[in-house]
Amino acid sequence: MIEIYMNGENINAELENEKTVGDVLLSFEQTCEENKAAVIGIKINGKQIDSESFDQESAKELGQNDKFEFTVVTENNIKESFKNLAQLFEVLSSNMEEIPGKLQNNQKKEVSETINKLADSVDQFSHIAALASLFPETFSQKDIDGKNLKEFFSDFSSILLDFENALKNDDTVLIGDLAEYEICPRLKSISESLKTF
Repeated sequence: MIEIYMNGENINAELENEKTVGDVLLSFEQTCEENKAAVIGIKINGKQIDSESFDQESAKELGQNDKFEFTVVTENNIKESFKNLAQLFEVLSSNMEEIPGKLQNNQKKEVSETINKLADSVDQFSHIAALASLFPETFSQKDIDGKNLKEFFSDFSSILLDFENALKNDDTVLIGDLAEYEICPRLKSISESLKTF
């Protein structure tokens, strides 16, 4: 019996005329598209399928006991993630604004925690934005401050790089200025923009 799992849950999928592994993959992908979902990971019989092995695996005949495991993301998952990030960036923008005062009061631990949160949040945002590109009709028209995501982030990345260098050089004046006048307003813009996603 062929088993199909989606995000760890067994789904009772009826096979119709599928003869090969590729037939099952194609059929599942079409079902996902109809339901505003995208496949981001495939395992067949415990083996991770990547772009190199995809064609070779697809050509195989279906076995009696094949097990397919799909990792799927939906458009709604992404919208939900963006909504959560909007709140996170809103809080972070306030935290960044407080950095100059905290540096003056020698609250380096709090400053360090805020900076780590910022790094994690930007990573998380980049990951979700990459997944959002799987649904171009929904997410490609979005912008932040009149710039598309790519332009906005290329500009933001250079500021984050300056910020990283200021941290390495322990330049507290520059750290404070960048946090308050460059990073904080951009985090607010990201937050506002994500709320509309």
